[in-house]
Amino acid sequence: MPITHRTLARASFLTLAAGALVAASTAASAANLGFLNNTPITYMKQRDLQALNDAAQIALNTKKDGESLDWDNKGTGNTVPINGTVTPQETFDSGGLKCRKVTLVAQAKGQTQTWMPVACKGSDGKWKLKKQ
Repeated sequence: MPITHRTLARASFLTLAAGALVAASTAASAANLGFLNNTPITYMKQRDLQALNDAAQIALNTKKDGESLDWDNKGTGNTVPINGTVTPQETFDSGGLKCRKVTLVAQAKGQTQTWMPVACKGSDGKWKLKKQ
């Protein structure tokens, strides 16, 4: 398979995998993904994700590597309290873009979930997850 096709196939797979993870929050039991039941992502709604994204933008712009920013979903309308931290871990250059590894933590109903993506700052000044 040519490199361009492999790259496209990989990008398509990652997009589908990310979509599947979000969809799994509503159909975890039916799809044999019961391990996701009662994890913070299953309680997160769009406004909760926006609150996490807003906190990540602030942390990535203002915090030094290793410094955390607390976040929560107060004011989102969700009856399930969700909170956590955003911690930039490592700043580096990738293809002329400023990038940072970041640890995102969410806690809800006694469960904790952690994600460790890489975000890069675009020309528009916004941080976006780097496709792996």
